[in-house]
Order: sequence, then structure tokens, then C-alpha cells
Amino acid sequence: MKPQQSYRITPQLFTIENGELDNPVSTLYNGVAQYKDSTDECEKFLYRIAGKFFDALAKISGLELLREKAVVPLEEDLITEFLENAPFCVGSEYITQDWLKNLWANLNRIYKKEISNYSGTVAYYLAQKDEHLKVAEKIFFHIVENKNSNEYPFAFLATYSTKDHKDKIIHVPLKHALTEFKNNKNKILELLSCLNAVTEACPLIGEFVKNGEMFHPLKLEVNEAFEILKQIKEIEKTGIVCRIPDWWKKRKKSVSLNVVIDKKDSSLIGLDSIVSLDGFLEVDGVKLSKKEINDLLEMTEGLALIKGKWVEVNHKRLSHLLEMLKDYPKDITFLEALKLKNKDEKKLDVGEIITNSAFIKSVFSKVKNKEEIKLPKVFNATLREYQKTGFSWISTMNHFGFGTCLADDMGLGKTVQILAFLQSLYEKKPQSKILLILPASLIGNWKNECLKFAPQLPFKIFHSSSQKDLNFSSLDYSFLNITTYGMVTRLDIFSIHWDCIILDEAQGIKNPLSKQTKKIKSLNSTSRIALTGTPIENNLINLWSIYDFLNKGLLGSSSEFKEFAKNLKGNPQGYGKLKKIISPFMLRRLKTDKAIIKDLPEKTEIIDHVTFSKKQMVLYKKFVDDLSVQVENSKGKKRNELVFYSLIKLKQICNHPDQFLGQDGYAEKESGKFQMLRELCETIYEKRERVLVFTQFKEITSKLDEFLTEIFGCKGFVLHGNTPVKKRTQMVEEFQKEKYIPYMVLSVKAGGVGLNLTKANHVIHFDRWWNPAVENQATDRAFRIGQKKNVMVHKFVSIGTIEEKINNLLESKSKLSKDIIGDTTSENWITNLSNKDLVNLLRLEN
Repeated sequence: MKPQQSYRITPQLFTIENGELDNPVSTLYNGVAQYKDSTDECEKFLYRIAGKFFDALAKISGLELLREKAVVPLEEDLITEFLENAPFCVGSEYITQDWLKNLWANLNRIYKKEISNYSGTVAYYLAQKDEHLKVAEKIFFHIVENKNSNEYPFAFLATYSTKDHKDKIIHVPLKHALTEFKNNKNKILELLSCLNAVTEACPLIGEFVKNGEMFHPLKLEVNEAFEILKQIKEIEKTGIVCRIPDWWKKRKKSVSLNVVIDKKDSSLIGLDSIVSLDGFLEVDGVKLSKKEINDLLEMTEGLALIKGKWVEVNHKRLSHLLEMLKDYPKDITFLEALKLKNKDEKKLDVGEIITNSAFIKSVFSKVKNKEEIKLPKVFNATLREYQKTGFSWISTMNHFGFGTCLADDMGLGKTVQILAFLQSLYEKKPQSKILLILPASLIGNWKNECLKFAPQLPFKIFHSSSQKDLNFSSLDYSFLNITTYGMVTRLDIFSIHWDCIILDEAQGIKNPLSKQTKKIKSLNSTSRIALTGTPIENNLINLWSIYDFLNKGLLGSSSEFKEFAKNLKGNPQGYGKLKKIISPFMLRRLKTDKAIIKDLPEKTEIIDHVTFSKKQMVLYKKFVDDLSVQVENSKGKKRNELVFYSLIKLKQICNHPDQFLGQDGYAEKESGKFQMLRELCETIYEKRERVLVFTQFKEITSKLDEFLTEIFGCKGFVLHGNTPVKKRTQMVEEFQKEKYIPYMVLSVKAGGVGLNLTKANHVIHFDRWWNPAVENQATDRAFRIGQKKNVMVHKFVSIGTIEEKINNLLESKSKLSKDIIGDTTSENWITNLSNKDLVNLLRLEN
């Protein structure tokens, strides 16, 4: 059975998983009628865009005459609708105005190509796409405001589309049709039959037709304009397109209830703070007086000119809004105010209450306006502009007591932004206690980043991998206290009150029912921060869980949110409401953002410091201890061979104990590198991007292949010295095609040169060559002409091992000159060390 196709948003429009299609945009275009039966929200959203395209196409004047010359414009209100109501799915962060315009342009391109080769009418062509599509007839109704007359404030004109002498489509008054087609009775009858169909939908139009007034411009009284506007939907069902004022399309929001939230003391606020409410009715942002409201209630239902704007007078709705206004409490918590909404909104479609008080604006505009906060005095990093914005945002939100989610894309430097925030906090409040919870594999990263960027920042690591930390007590707390998700679950020493709790890779609490999540959420703190490059997945309950940690109650209880999520399937506008709630508390920047791309290098290299498993630690120590005895009894060539042999064996231990032991298990938990590889590749998979994984060991390529197949759910390629040349060429060609092949595992010697693999924008050096030129050559398989994305290069380094020590030497010109390491292709320099220096270089350090 062929697997079902599922859709994912990407910067390049979208890709199709488990299905090979040459042109996914064409599939979207030609499958528009399927969207109503789709159960996948991402797929349904994409089809909805195509459906809107066809709706707009069908309404183009003179479409039958224009054919391939017709271009469907993407209106601003449609852009707003798409952006506000996009679902939360993999890749939804790429749904921007530019992305929509690109997709829309491709839909126009496909229409032009298909209709150019189509022999039938456009109407029949569209009917084949969707039986409900009806091409606009040549007649158009126009209703416009007539500001020169109080008695007749509106004007009506019926037109039909034709071509001028330059073969251009124009609109002319309907009366000209009688002249143009005076010798073509069939054409006149065709136009009249179209008008007859409208008379049943709108009796007033019927009177115009009967009296012969339809063929001339007409002045309309208010009630006449209102009568036609009410029947617009029925009129357009007959195939006539109506051009009407924008305010009528948005009339349900013309008179709305607004509640302003204010707090005199804005120096400190949290979700539990008490705020005051002031409710009022408004028209398009302009507050109505009591007299104006009473005047509306006394008017007959119809149209009224209020504050220079035309609004629909609906007594039932006005009365309901006034009743709601009486019910709102004067003093409530800020959390209750943010969640405030009309309980009967489904019936009257009033929508959520949008707060616009000066206080709320003062809180959140600091982020929008990129108000900068002074960086810490002692900090060894130059932040990029977007990182400065992130630092200021985190500091501001923390000041007001809000839980925040820093959701920058992978590789944009979330760690350095948090360290800047922590260093700044330490300089102001050194007695604070911060708890940082992260996966065990990231301990080394944070330790090294702290020492590198914030060397004066006191920190302590609470983890069993370090013997000196095994007997920690409550008296051992530092300013920054680093531990793992697992340690928090097992120990009770973290049950104090923290000034701030920070979660790195906050996916660790995405399952609200897990013991780990419940334990972390039970911890006490003044503020909370979540770091994750993938904040939104298909399962919205994961998003709820993170926000339940950050700002408990903001998204309601678990059961309430599940019910809300269930109703999203038939109510795409619900996504817009959810975004309005969560967006003030999330900051997300992407590598694909042009403003960010300009500020980033084309290649970003990251050293991933990997923590040993217990088994790796035991094997490594024992091997070095045995080696220290053997090397004393070896000299000359025998000693050199022993050193080279030992280096290889130690590298194998760093990769996985089973590679060293020659066993076949390769359990993930026994290797820090395998755990790190999973964390990186799961994110790469969610982004629908591709990765190259380099190793110097051919024997481990098959195990890496098996492991990556499990992560990505499909097979990639493996390329090493035994791969035939012909097959190698085929692999490269296939990898470079549109079909999604998520990874390629390569031995450095076989795959490090001569290959063009620019479809990948991630490179992982699973184990290290100690010649930078060799690694750079391998990286350049992806980082070369033809690469359209920023390339992220990850280099795995096991903490405390020969890998870390050599890496430090490579990065430090003061310790090892370029002449010794940078230009050599061998490891001969290691054999020249004394026995004591050699053992010290190889020895494992905690």
C-alpha cells in the first residue's frame, strides 16, 4: 500500500513526505477540491490558499476574454487572513508575507501554463477544478459612497466588461451594451437573463430592471443601499460580482466592545497582579459616548454614519454588548484580563476582546520597538543586533515577571543571549539563585560557554557525572545552578524557591503527563524561561505544556485546551486567537529571515561538548592506565605504533563503547555522541532539512545509518571507501534532487573531497580529524557554490578527553602554532611528546 502523503511547510513552499512528486505546487493547484476532505491541518491550510486563489480568479472581470493574460492579485486582507489563521504545524514559522506572495505567484504561473494549452472555456476549466466554482458573468454591480449628498449618500452603477481598441479589458455602463450589441439579440438576451436571475435574490434590483433604471447610474438613499448590501451573497451566487465598500465586509467589527487594562504602578507586574478594567464601545478604534450609543439604539435598524464612519445598526447586538459591559469586573488579575472574552461569541461572532491600554502597550512595545537595555559590564562576546534584541526582551519580560519562551532557530545563539541576561542579573542581584535544567549531553556546552563568555559568573553543576558533585547539599547552591532533567526528577534538593528557572531544550516537558514534566512544574520560582528551537509541533498539547510551565493558566487547563484544539479543525480562525495569546510571550527568529541572514556568516561552526556515559568513562580510564605502563617499556618505532594505535582506540571509545569492544549492540544511552546526534537530527527532521554526518571510521557508518533511519523514519545514504564509483555518483545525484533524502553518512577519506552536496545545510563531524584543512574540505561538500542556505557545522568533542584537549590546542595559537598543527596532515607531533606529557594529554579529566 502506498503511504499516505503528508505536507510540511518549508521556505521553498513545502515538501511532500513519503511521496515523490515533481512539482508539489502543481499538486496543490490541481487538488484544490480535496481540501474539504483533508484531516491534516497543514494540508488543509495549503488547499485553503489554493481555494482562495480560485475564488479570486473566478471573479476577475473579463476572465473569459483575458484567459492566460489574467493575473490574480493577492489582496492585503487575504494576506492578513492567512497569517492570522495559519495552523500550528511543522514549518508554520515560515508562513510570512513573502512566503505567501511566492506561493501565490506560483499559482498564477501554473494557471497561465495550463489555460494556455486548454481548448475549452475558462468556466469549464474551473468547473473541472471544483464544481462549486462559478466564473463571474460580464455584469458587475458597484456601490460607492457619495459624500457630496446627504439625501443620497450612496451611488449604484451596473457595468459590463468588454475590450477597448487596444484589446484591454474595461468596464462600461450597462446601457452601452444596448448599443454595442444592437445587432446581436442573443447577446442582449444573455445579459437580460442574467439580470432576471438577480431579481429573485434582491427585489430592489428587480424594480431597477423593471423600470429600466438598471442601465443608468443611480443615486441611493441609505435604506436602499442597505437593502442591496444585505443581499450581496445571494446576488453573487448568480454570477454577478459586486464591488462594495470595505467597511461593509468588516461590519461585524464596526461597533465593538473594548476593555482597557490599566495599572498605575507598572514597575512590577505578573500574571497574578491586580489590574483595573475600563470598558467602552467603539467604532473602528474611536470611543463612543453614551449619547452616541443611545442615538444608535433609537435609530431604526440599517446604516448610520457615526464618527464619520458607516456602521450597521443592529439593536440585538448593541444590547448584548451593553449587557456584557455591565458584567465585567473592575479589578481582576492580569491573567484573567488576558483571557477575557465574550462567553457567547460563537452566537454573535463578537470575537476576543483586544486590550489596548497605555499600560499594556508600555509593557510589550519595548520588545516591538527593540528598546535596548545596557549589556553587562563584564561579558566576553559581541552580540549581533538580533541577539541584543533577544537579551533586552528577556530582561524586560523577566523584570515584569512574565514567563518567556526564547524560540530562536537552531544555531542563532540562544545560549549566549541567556548568558548575557544572567551576567547582567548577577551584576545587579548577585544573591539570586538561578536553576538551569537541560539534557545531560549539553552540560559540557554550557560549562564551556560560561567560562568563555561570562568567566566571572559563579556556577555549579549538579550531576553524577562529576564525582565531586555527588555529595552536594543545600548549602552548595551557587548563583547559577546547572542540572539535568533526570537529576531534578530523582532528587529533592531543588525544592527551594528560585529567582528564575530556565529550561534548555524545553521539549523535555512537552509531555504533560510524564513524571519529569510534573516534577519540574512543581518547582517554585519568581520567573521562568524556556529555550527551544522547535516550540510548535503538530500536537498542540505540547505547546500547552510549555506555556503551562511558563505562565500557568494562560491557556486554560489541559482539558479546556484539548477541547479548544479539537474545535480548531472546523474553525481555522481559532489559530489566530491562539497566536494572539501566546505571541507576547515568545520571541522567535529564523535563519531564513532576511534581516537575520544579513547578520549571520555564511557558515557557522559550533563545538558540541559531549558528556561521557559511565561505561565510556570506565573504559577510557582503564585504557589510559594500561597505556601508561606500556609506553614506559616501548621505544622508537614500536612506541610510535603504540601511540597511533592508542589514539584510534580512544577515539573509538569516544564514539561508542561497542565500537571499541567490537560488539554489535550500540545502545544509545551508552554514548554521549549518539545522544547528541539524536537531539540535533530530531530538530533537523522537524525543519525538513538535510544533514551530512562525517566519520573517519568505516565500521561505524552502518550503525550511524541504522540510528539515523530510526530518527528520520526513512533511509538515507552511506558512502565510504568500498562504495563503487558508479553507485557513489548515483547517490550524489539522488541526494541533490527534490525528493527528500534526509541524511548521508560519509567516511571523511571517501566523502571529504570532490562531492557536491548542497541540498544539505547541516554538517556534523561525529569524530574529529586533527587537521583543520581535512575537516574544512569535508564541510565544503555542503558549503560551496550552489548552497542557498546558511550552513551549520557541528563538531563533536568528548569532554575531558584527548578530543577536547586537541581541540583546545587547535583553537589556541598561543599554545600551538599553525606551523605545528595547521599545516600538517599527520599526527606525528604527538609521538614526539615525553611519556609524562603523552599520558597527561590522553588522561581523562573531570
